[in-house]
Amino acid sequence: MASLISSSSTAISGSNFARSGASYELKVSQIGSFRVSDRPRAHNLSHRRLSVKALNAEPKRSDSVAPLAATAIAAPPAELEEKIEVEDYDQLAKELENASPLEIMDKALEKFGNDIAIAFSGAEDVALIEYAHLTGRPFRVFSLDTGRLNPETYQFFDKVEKHYGIRIEYMFPDAVEVQALVRNKGLYSFYEDGHQECCRVRKVRPLRRALKGLRAWITGQRKDQSPGTRSEIPIVQVDPVFEGMDGGIGSLVKWNPAANVDGKDIWNFLRAMNIPVNSLHLQGYVSIGCEPCTRPVLPGQHEREGRWWWEDAKAKECGLHKGNLKLDDAAQLNGNGNGAAKANGTATIPDIFNSQNLVTLSRTGIENLAKLEERKEPWIVVLYAPWCQFCQAMEGSYVELAEKLAGSGVKVGKFRADGEHKEFAKQELQLGSFPTVLFFPKHSSRPIKYPSEKRDVDSLMAFVNALR
Repeated sequence: MASLISSSSTAISGSNFARSGASYELKVSQIGSFRVSDRPRAHNLSHRRLSVKALNAEPKRSDSVAPLAATAIAAPPAELEEKIEVEDYDQLAKELENASPLEIMDKALEKFGNDIAIAFSGAEDVALIEYAHLTGRPFRVFSLDTGRLNPETYQFFDKVEKHYGIRIEYMFPDAVEVQALVRNKGLYSFYEDGHQECCRVRKVRPLRRALKGLRAWITGQRKDQSPGTRSEIPIVQVDPVFEGMDGGIGSLVKWNPAANVDGKDIWNFLRAMNIPVNSLHLQGYVSIGCEPCTRPVLPGQHEREGRWWWEDAKAKECGLHKGNLKLDDAAQLNGNGNGAAKANGTATIPDIFNSQNLVTLSRTGIENLAKLEERKEPWIVVLYAPWCQFCQAMEGSYVELAEKLAGSGVKVGKFRADGEHKEFAKQELQLGSFPTVLFFPKHSSRPIKYPSEKRDVDSLMAFVNALR
């Protein structure tokens, strides 16, 4: 069977997320080592939350991050564990439809305390930090340092930290992944095959690691930013793509306080409050991202025309807000929404679950694996489609699982089950939806399907340990 199975070559390793607070310093643990069992957990259901009071203590700070409550509350009081209540975020979004950004920000910080953070890109979303500051509540700010930002953006980060007396929590891409991408495809491959692959390595995966330490996050998305992808964003929603600290669908809430605000009103607010802004705005930049993928816009052009200008305007999302893309739009573009296509019109879809600890199974390979009644070692295999947002959301935890199981006697594999293999996977491999995870025991011919929607590494590991 070895000839029918090929290993992927890209190694994945962890990265630290520098930790800060609103105006105090925090000492916390690394996201990768934090165990959810150390703190009270909300049930993994859509629209659920855990009420956590903001802390007034000022513990010392280190350069890694986990939820503040995990370190500051070593033994939470019994009454805290009882404060689990159902929240209908669709209804809450309707109730807040006419609320001001300040009111929405206050509600978000009140509900989630230190388990929520503002995503700051270094552009006009600095308004979010001002709103949070005006509430008088403690708040956290994080940003993704892709390694390819403009010098002006780094200078702006420093200015914002000094202006508000905070420390921005920076999340960096994995060095091994970046090295592999650049060595294999060069520094500017996105001009040829689309921005999605580079954004996934430099932005999406680091964001995923950051959000795994949170229950909610706050973005600067506005409906007028991108009519093709953001015209219907709600004030608050259960995040459709990413997972929070409890893992699984429904474990993360996404707040968009400025969803209904016009861009001109944001700028009137920045000027009225004398808030520092990125100097690139004075050079014609409106929407600001990485230096190679951002350019000034001309008078009359929409702000998103300055981002990934060589691609289809309908897909001006890097993957951080991929849930905004409608499924039919993503499929028409190229199956994963990056707007790139080969010259012959076929889709270019970057693969996922890439790790030297993962085995890539061919159709023949998984057929042979399924037929074996006496396997030398058990297998856990994910049936996936690289364009599936839920597969992408569990990529980090599954790769980490493969790293933990390396050398343990349990093989970890993946099988791409979309396209021509989908009917086979549905009939022979219990595929119901993507992703489907199967465990092939050592002494049993029939694989066992993972029954839960919780796809964090601890839950997957518990599944494996119970069966191997």
